Amino acid sequence: MIRQFELVDKVRAYDQNVDEALLNRAYVFAMQAHGTQTRASGDPYFSHPLEVAGILTDMKLDSDTIATALLHDVIEDTVATVEQITDLFGPKIAEMVDGVTKLSKIEMQAETTRQAENFRKFLLAMSNDIRVLLVKLADRLHNMRTLHHISKPEKRRRISLETLEIYAPLAERIGMHVLKDELEHLSFGNLDAEAMESITARLNFLIEENPDLEREMVAALQELMDISGIKATVNGRIKKPYSIWRKMERQNISFEQLSDVMAFRVIVDSEDECYRALGVVHRRYSTIPGRFKDYISTPKRNFYRSIHTAVIGPKNRRLEIQVRTHDMHAEAELGVAAHWQYKQGTESVEGSQYVWVRELLEILEHAQDPEEFLEHTKLAMFQDKVFCFTPKGELISLPRGSSTVDFAYAVHTEVGDHCVGAKVNGRMVPLRHQLHNGDQVEILTSKAQTPSDRWDAFVVTGKARSAIRRHVRHTRHEEFHGLGRSLIEKACKRLGLDFSTAAMQEAASVLNVGDLDALYVAIGEGVLPEEAVLEAAFPGFQMDTRSDKLPAVHDDWQHTRGQTGPITGVDSSVALHMAECCHPVRGDRVVGIRVEGRGVEVHTIDCGKLASYDDKPELWVDLGWREAAEDDVYYVARLHLEVLNERGALASIAAVVAKAGGNMSNLEILERDPEFCIMCVEVDVQDVKHLNDIARALRVNRVIERVDRVTG
Repeated sequence: MIRQFELVDKVRAYDQNVDEALLNRAYVFAMQAHGTQTRASGDPYFSHPLEVAGILTDMKLDSDTIATALLHDVIEDTVATVEQITDLFGPKIAEMVDGVTKLSKIEMQAETTRQAENFRKFLLAMSNDIRVLLVKLADRLHNMRTLHHISKPEKRRRISLETLEIYAPLAERIGMHVLKDELEHLSFGNLDAEAMESITARLNFLIEENPDLEREMVAALQELMDISGIKATVNGRIKKPYSIWRKMERQNISFEQLSDVMAFRVIVDSEDECYRALGVVHRRYSTIPGRFKDYISTPKRNFYRSIHTAVIGPKNRRLEIQVRTHDMHAEAELGVAAHWQYKQGTESVEGSQYVWVRELLEILEHAQDPEEFLEHTKLAMFQDKVFCFTPKGELISLPRGSSTVDFAYAVHTEVGDHCVGAKVNGRMVPLRHQLHNGDQVEILTSKAQTPSDRWDAFVVTGKARSAIRRHVRHTRHEEFHGLGRSLIEKACKRLGLDFSTAAMQEAASVLNVGDLDALYVAIGEGVLPEEAVLEAAFPGFQMDTRSDKLPAVHDDWQHTRGQTGPITGVDSSVALHMAECCHPVRGDRVVGIRVEGRGVEVHTIDCGKLASYDDKPELWVDLGWREAAEDDVYYVARLHLEVLNERGALASIAAVVAKAGGNMSNLEILERDPEFCIMCVEVDVQDVKHLNDIARALRVNRVIERVDRVTG
């Protein structure tokens, strides 16, 4: 355990303005406060805050942050109070200690609500001072290093999952890649030991197979730089098992297909030399297409800068090479800690570097409940990125798979709320269009537009989803409120009762639903039946439950004319029905499901509904099609179309289908904006070939952007 004077000496080594008196007071106070407390390992408890402080000294942080690390557990685990900390160490340190304590006081449990509530408190604390996050990350890192002392496997797993989902992404967001990598590595070992062991074994085999590869490649690159007159430092590193596993899962590739299992860094003095070094490497080694990324011209959202390229190196090995300056390397290793912005008093989230914190605060403001907030926060933090540009050249970073609506909300919530269309690289696209790296996006807006609940199906950012759901909740609340009031007024009029606000307020009180607004909403939603409200509002009144309404008639299955003719695999006496979920067409691979009272339903082999019958093999029937049709049967197929919203578009579609010998039997508009319509069209066809001919004819039509068959 590091001694008091050694800690002060470590800080003085990088900060000549160290506040020695502050550190000495914090050291003594924390040691006395924790007294004889011990950890699960049996070590004195004070060893933990001391180790956390040591981690932060390695990052060269200021005296206030080191003091906060020493004191971060005294409010939670001892009799010390915030008032004592304020009197002894000042309001700033007390605020930071309290910020960390608020997160730790109710340690995050598996229960989503408790986890979300704690994270809300943590977010508010770190939005006031980013150093709260640095202390908490160091605290979590030491806890993960000593996690093996916890005897309960389920607790180790819970803490590891929380670290992987919350703290590692936070470390990545502030550019602390070394810390992020270690948190992920320690978590992975507890969450999936088998995968960890397998990948580690593959890495060890790779090293044993080529023991000199790293040394030889470093020497080759160093010689290459020296010959080219570039002053550079070259080093190599093996990718962490978790990063390898995640990339294999995400890209569905094998270990051998990875190009960056072993990566080499070429560190130079200036940005110009980065591009010179890149040219030298590309002239010497063959590049792997699609693996070049320039994060110097387009930095990551956490301000990470470097050039990444992949090449075919010695012995035909796929290798990744990163080129960066010494400053870029320090920022890549320590992130925000390398900037030491707090010394200039810029530790709040007002700077552009912390725009992501402000976005999380917006999600916090819009979320309906803690669980929704946590869901949207994870979406905002834990995804790969694409980089797009506004027409003015401003860089917008988004999760991979983002739509133009996500882009609109990233620009500003008002832009997202009122977006009606989008141009990507000068071409009109649907709002659900997915963006790619380098796209230039222009959002078209209208004050008359409001968010649609259909957008929630394709947006991926937490900010967009929370804003859309907030608007939808507000809109539905108003609709249910108006509907509920109208229903109860009509019921009173129909039954000869005097409707009044006082009577309804009495009903709200009797039914314990809150205020009058909540009562109307509950009626509109169907949560409260009208008779219950009337009986509560007018004591002694009893609703006549007799009804003159006719019972609802269920539409029986539609039978296709002559449908048993082309199907083989069942007796001719068995009734066959074409499933309406997937609409099989002659030529599709089909299977039958026995349905009691209906005979056999015919499904396409890839119909999603079949999953519900996986555990009932006795209901499955092997079906097929006769080689030639014995009658003139047409089948219904469904097509999903994205169509330009212009005059004559529907007539053009109908003409194409008719010319190809088909017939449009039904059409449903799924989504419409000023530029595009998304629709589902049912087409009568003879077989799969006929359907494919119609689809091909539609795809070449000017008004149609996309055609897909719907099979589920």
